Amino acid sequence: QDFADSVYQMVAQKFQELTDNFTSMHARHKTLAGIVMTKGLDIRQAQVIVLSSGTKCINGEYINDQGLAVNDCHAEIVARRAFVHFLYSQLELHLSKRREDWERSIFVRLKEGGFRLRENILFHLYVSTSPCGDARLNSPYEITTDLNSSKHIVRKYRGHLRTKIESGEGTIPVRCHNAAQTWDGVLLGEQLITMSCTDKIARWNILGLQGALLSSFIEPLYLHSIVVGSLYHTGHLSRVMSHRIEDIGQLPASYRRNQLLLSGVSHAGARQPGKSPGFSVNWVLGSAELEVINATTGKRSCGGPSRLCKHMFFTRWAKLHGKLSTRVPSHGEMPSVYSEAKLVAQTYQSVKQQLFKAFQKAGLGTWVKKPPEQDQFLLTV
Repeated sequence: QDFADSVYQMVAQKFQELTDNFTSMHARHKTLAGIVMTKGLDIRQAQVIVLSSGTKCINGEYINDQGLAVNDCHAEIVARRAFVHFLYSQLELHLSKRREDWERSIFVRLKEGGFRLRENILFHLYVSTSPCGDARLNSPYEITTDLNSSKHIVRKYRGHLRTKIESGEGTIPVRCHNAAQTWDGVLLGEQLITMSCTDKIARWNILGLQGALLSSFIEPLYLHSIVVGSLYHTGHLSRVMSHRIEDIGQLPASYRRNQLLLSGVSHAGARQPGKSPGFSVNWVLGSAELEVINATTGKRSCGGPSRLCKHMFFTRWAKLHGKLSTRVPSHGEMPSVYSEAKLVAQTYQSVKQQLFKAFQKAGLGTWVKKPPEQDQFLLTV
């Protein structure tokens, strides 16, 4: 509990610092998230590495086919993207000629190619309220009994995959017939569908936080713990995070079913009254200030792309790809299309399919993907 409270205090303190003692207009938020890095469980060596806020998703008409918009500005999801930004910076230290730069990196180079996290480095996600989706639904009011004996009273959509609603709040169960979203459909006004935070976190617990691109350089990285501010129920949260996919089967080397430590905080800060702001902020260790994204358009308020957009990550990946050793045997030319670059990490892709099948097999619904056109952009240097 002390550890969880310290994680929460560090994140709150950092946010206070970055928003001029909460006086900046960008201090307004409904959900705040942050990731803290520790050596073992020593809080004295802990560091806040990313921060984010937000509760909204992009509007379908702003969907972008050049990878320049951030689709999902819920705080936890932005925190993961900011974490990916941090991972790129840590890998980039290995491009340096100076030995002390490599030594500063959280990654060590492996003889057989690729990189691994240094021993004993742990990551902890703080989120100020239970993640949207199934984790929040049944949250504070439930008695956790033996799940099997009470199967007959388990509600129909218990544990079901859920999706966020474009420009609205809350989530709904995945509808079966609607597994494929189309580009023209969305542009013509069909609601853009995004998977809930609960489901995305469940996915990180199998695939890791690094995403497909980085999987060609590094082994999967998992969260050690999640600390939740309010609307929090441990039994329920752990069921949602891990018990839903118990029968996913054997996973390849370095992948695992990550068992998170879950905790609440002793005294959560009061929730801010009023409507959710239409912006999302992010900060990454090493950057001087917050970046502000308009959640409706998925771009910065000035109209430029966020540092967390797919295009920026692809550009950084391509630079590293030419210069760093990778975990995957190289198959000729470096891909110039984003969707192809994601396929380079074949093991990651097969584990992802295994996860989607496990959800379906458990009767929890079909993972809804974004229209494929969104990832078919070229690297423009």
